[in-house]
Formats: sequence, structure tokens, C-alpha cells
Amino acid sequence: MSVNMATPPTITPVQIGNYPSTVTFFEQRLLWGRSSNHPNAIWGSRSGVFENMDISRPLKASDAFSFALVAGRLHCRESLYTTRSGRAVRLQLWADPSDLTRLEHAQRSLERAIGWDERRFGLEPDLDRYMIVAVRDFNFGAMENKGLNIFSTRYLLADPLIASDADYAEIEAVVGHEYFHNWTGNRVTCRDWFQLCLKEGLTVYREQEFVHDMLEQGFLDPACALSARSVPRIEAVRTLRSTQFAEDAGPMAHAVRPDSYLEINNFYTATVYRKGAELIRMLATLVGHDTFRRGFDRFIARHDGTAVTCEDFLTAVADAAERDLTQFMRWYTQAGTPRVAISPMYDEQAQSLRMTFVQSCGPTPGQVDKEPFLIPLAIGLLGPDGEQLAVRTDPNATTGPITYVLELTGPAQVCQFFGVPPGSVPSLLRNFSAPVIIDYPYQDTELVLLAQHDSDPCTRWDALQRLLLLRLAAATDALEVGGTPGMDVGVVSLFRQILLDAALAPGFRELALRLPAECVVAETRAIVVPEAVRGARMLAQSALGHKLHAQWDRAYRSMQTAGPYGPDPVAAGRRALKNLALEYLVASKDPSAIELARQQLSDCDNLSDRYAALAVLVNSASPAKAGLLLQFARDWHSEPLLMNKWFNIQATAVRQPGEPPVLERVRTLLRHSAYSEHDPQCVDALVLGFCTDNAAEFHQSDGSGYAFWVEQVTRLDAINPIVAARVARALDRWRRFIPERQQRMREALQEVVGQPKLSADVREVLERALAH
Repeated sequence: MSVNMATPPTITPVQIGNYPSTVTFFEQRLLWGRSSNHPNAIWGSRSGVFENMDISRPLKASDAFSFALVAGRLHCRESLYTTRSGRAVRLQLWADPSDLTRLEHAQRSLERAIGWDERRFGLEPDLDRYMIVAVRDFNFGAMENKGLNIFSTRYLLADPLIASDADYAEIEAVVGHEYFHNWTGNRVTCRDWFQLCLKEGLTVYREQEFVHDMLEQGFLDPACALSARSVPRIEAVRTLRSTQFAEDAGPMAHAVRPDSYLEINNFYTATVYRKGAELIRMLATLVGHDTFRRGFDRFIARHDGTAVTCEDFLTAVADAAERDLTQFMRWYTQAGTPRVAISPMYDEQAQSLRMTFVQSCGPTPGQVDKEPFLIPLAIGLLGPDGEQLAVRTDPNATTGPITYVLELTGPAQVCQFFGVPPGSVPSLLRNFSAPVIIDYPYQDTELVLLAQHDSDPCTRWDALQRLLLLRLAAATDALEVGGTPGMDVGVVSLFRQILLDAALAPGFRELALRLPAECVVAETRAIVVPEAVRGARMLAQSALGHKLHAQWDRAYRSMQTAGPYGPDPVAAGRRALKNLALEYLVASKDPSAIELARQQLSDCDNLSDRYAALAVLVNSASPAKAGLLLQFARDWHSEPLLMNKWFNIQATAVRQPGEPPVLERVRTLLRHSAYSEHDPQCVDALVLGFCTDNAAEFHQSDGSGYAFWVEQVTRLDAINPIVAARVARALDRWRRFIPERQQRMREALQEVVGQPKLSADVREVLERALAH
């Protein structure tokens, strides 16, 4: 049965397939514990009647409740934190005794998060003791249970031998995220599940701001600081486009605040989290950051200790800004990614640029027609020499801001800019000011100008990505009809310039020079041929590696870091660019690059360098890779986190000519002693990694990947429906492929949906995929 928003759902642990293993009474309440789907949870009813699981608005002491419990052989790492008001808070991180030394980074991250929240939002911890516990078999990354956060081990344990730079950064972000929930999620909580996007979107936004501010502290060189600070924002945009935009375009598309659901576990999605955070960021852009802070403070003051809705937050911000934000609610209620088509008209005599903006949003499941959104579109202007121009919308003005935020409110809108010299280029959607797709008729020379000179690193990165996507699309077209694509000298020259630009932070250069992922290229295709997409990307990487071999070699050697390993952003950025250079060198087919990778593998003192070297060797034609994988299996066998990386690097491998299909290796790994289908992290690394992150191998024309998908979804659904539903989504975009593959995928979907004991989690995914 579907839950409808008109009647807020009753809290009940007793659902089909979710039976508790323990039932008792306590103070006239009926208590359940350790249910099938929630083994760490305990529920308490309002009274001794099991149906009486309702709660009041506002909450009362007699209301129904749930809380988390973790039991095991655990030891704790402890510290005392003194708040701004002088109160001492005991911080305890619990883990297996052998992992205590690996909690230091998480502990320091927690201390930094608490201090940041005090400074940035004026919020102190309200507990005398704050606990985090690391568990291995956990369906999610982490959970913010009040006073006892439950974490998957991968988001808590770190040392240079088991955690990469990316792992260290992710641990800091997730620890911060769950702590920030103490206020935005726990102290101020959701009225019902439909408000999940508020607590998660607001908290992801706070997490992103925390990460940005922590990174900013690491760069003292002003020449690199601007581009370095943009790295986490660009990474967030890249993730949004590759996951959430794809979700918006598929059968699981839903509004940020959906109006119904069959299984709530299926709505812990990129739309709720990532797009939800973009909505909060848009509000800050629309009203200004100081006004947004006042609105946030009003929200906390008004609703501390209560359960709220998205409207409550929007009202607090609107009151602080003294403006009507009613139209903004459409972002919460309408699904899909809006497109903004922009038509320029330049008047050389008047030196003015007139732009017409037309917004649209295509149909999504259950929503055919959409009303116009309120879209903050940040715009800049670059002169023909790359100079940043003042943006003037008043013909009588003599100056203006470098970035102007235009508010789009209707289906079509016109804006005119004055004092614009011939050859000027608009810089659109600066800092990714809204989660929209921009359609603008850029010429290649204009994209090059933006990539070379834009003062906004986000649009500078985006200009180069647009240029690369155009080249990769042309290369994919050529491969699909048996042609031979090439790489033009203009892109090579631009790559050379950015690679050698010492004024840009190494971390930014790594992001800018990394080719768009296969899944991003696939989103630009009307019909997806995965092997052509992979082939186009590999040829482009090989060509850029060959033509810029000397520059990549110089970058590799100059980006070496001296001294012992540290995960600080400066050193991490240097390692990232160094390892990207290694990828291009190996892709160039230079035999000496293989030896360079093997040398790095044996000499390095950290997992970032070790894993990067192993990855390029596994994805190369080197005959040594089989032996290296066996050696690492022996070295890592006692480290579950490392073994999951070992599984994933093979599940996502690029097959070389003459090698057997990757699926054969995946089936072999299913029988490995370190693999357990009862461990969600193992399944995500191997099965999900193959089905969702290795499209060219998963979508083999013989349908073997789909048969494997049927087996795994069916098996996993009987073990862990939440994990099975994640794997099930690998086929939800089946209509985007050629007819022969569509037919095989549809048959696979129909075979699984016909299973008599299918969970609600998986059934919802499959039925929506078949219907849309």
C-alpha cells in the first residue's frame, strides 16, 4: 500500500517482513527490538496497545519513540571538548579494540565540526556525552541517532595504509554531517517522512559549507586559494550531474518532497540529499548570506524541540528577507531538472547584449505539466581579452557587479546588458547557482576563452567540460559507424596551458583535466552504446597522453610530496594531479609508464598513491597485473575495508583486447573467502560496482550481465531488500539502449518482478522502471 502525504504515516515497526525478534513491556509501554529490517532499533509505543504508535505535535513525553542500540566488544577513544559557554562535553568514539588508533582523524573531525557550528551558526552541543560507534554490517553510511551516531566503518576508520585522501575527506564530511543533524534533524526534526528533504538538504548544505571552510584554511598562497576553494563545490556539482540529473531523467524521478511513496528506504536518494542541498543554497543566493543566516536563526528559535515542514523553513527565511518566496516551493513539489535556453542578440552600435531566457521542465512520472520555477542565475561577462567586465543592466550606470544574479520567474524573460564590447562572452550559472541545464549557443572559441580566463572557477571548469563533451560526443558518433575519431590541436593546447598554470591549485587542475566520466557522456546520448562511449573516452585519453607526454611526465615528477604522509588538502591536491598524470602516461602506451606505476606501487607510503598505481595497472595491458592482484589479496586479507577496494577495482576494470569478460572475474570473486553477501559494503563494492559503474561490461550484447543482475537481485532481496533495491536500479534506464538490449533488459525486469515473495523495496523500483 502506498503512503499518501494527506495523512501523515503512523510510526510502526511491524510491517510485512519486518518482524521483531524481542517483545516486552516497560512502564506500561509495549517495546519491540531487533526487527528484520532494523536490527539495531528499539520501538516503544504510547501505551500497551501495539497500534498506539502515534506522536503529538508538539512532542510529549508520553509519545511513541524509537532509539538505537549497539552491543559488542567495543572500546572507546575519548576526549573532552569545551564549548564557547565553558561547558565540557565528553566525546566518545567506539570501535573494535584493534581499530582504536584509526579513530584519531574522525575524532579531530568531530571536534572541528563542533567548533565550526559554534562559530558559523552559533549552535553548541546540547549533550554532556556525544558518542559515535563504528559497525561493519550497516546498510547506510551513517545514522544520526541522538547521542549515539551509528557509522559504517568506512566512514570512521582511517590511517595512511587503509584510507586514501578521498577517504580522509569523506570521513570529515560525514562526521560533520551527522553531528550537524544534532540540530537540523534531531532538536528540530521532521513532522513526517515527506519532510526528509528538509533535514537532509539543510544538513548536506551545512556539511558542504563546513568542508569548504576547512579547506580554505589549508591554503595560504592567494594565487592558488581561489581555485583550491572551488574544489569541493565542483565535486558536488559533478556528483549532482552524474547521479541526480540522471535520476531526474529516469523512472525513479520524484520531487524533492515526494507526495507519496511505497517504501521510504527508496527515497534516501540523490534528489532528497543533493538536490535538497542545492535548494538551500539557492535560498542563500536569493536573499544573501547574511539574511539567510538571520532566517536560519529564526527557524531554530521558532522550532527548537518541535517537528517541522519545509514550509516552516521557507517562512523563516522569507520573514528575514521580507519578501514573498511562495514560488520557490515549486522546487520542492515539482520533479525534473529545468532547462534554461538562452538566445543572445548583440547590438554592436549600442554595445549592448540582449538575452532571452526560456525555462522548461519536461514530464516526469505523475507530473506532465510544470509551472515556472524561481531560478537564481548568476551571470558574469568576459571581454574579448578575458578581462572580467562589470555587469550593467542600467544603460545609465557607469559600474556594476562582476557577478549579477538574475531571478528568472516566468516561462520567458529578457534581460539587456550594457557596456559590452564586441567579442565579449557571457559566463553563465556561476558557482552553479541553480540545479538547471543551460542551453547556450557557445562557439568553441568562446568556451576556450572561459576556460582560460573566467574568474569563477566553477564556470571555468564547466567550460572545459563542455568542450570535452562535444569532442567525446563526436568521437562516440564516429565509433558507432565504424569511423576513426581524433583529438584537435585546440583542446591539446588548452590542456597544456591549464596543466602548466602554476597559479591554479593542483587539485583544481586535476578536476579540470580529468575527462568526463562515461556515465556523464552517456547522459548526452539519445541512444546509449556503452562500448562506443568507453572507446571514445579511452582514445581521447590516449591521444592527450601521447601529445602531452613531456608535460605529464614533468607534472608527475614535480608533484611529488616530501616527508611523511598527511591528508591535508595541499598535499592531497598534489597527489591527485600526480596520479592523474600517471593515468595519462600509461594511457599513452609508453612502456616506461608501466614501470613508473610499478615503482610507485612498491615505494609509496600511503593508500592514495598505492591504489592509483594499482588501478592504472589493472586497467592496462600489463601482464603483471594478475600477480599484483594476488599479492594484494594476501597483503590485505585481514583488512575488510581494503578488500572491498580490491573487489571494486576488479569489478570496474576496463577489459583489454584478448582478456575474458569482467563478469567472469566477478563471478569468481563472489566465491572469495573475504566476500559476504550479508555485508552491504562488500555487495556495494563488487556487485553494485559491476552493475552500475562498468556499463561497457555489464551491457554485453549477449545479455550475460542482465542474467547476473537477475540472480543477484533475487538472492539479495531475500537477505537485505535495501541493498537489493540499490542493485535493482541498474536497469531502471533500460529504454535508452538499442532495441535488442531493451528487450533483454525488459525480460530481466519482468522475470524478477514476477517473483512471488518480492520485497516492497525492490518491487517499487521494478514496477516504476517497467511503467515509465
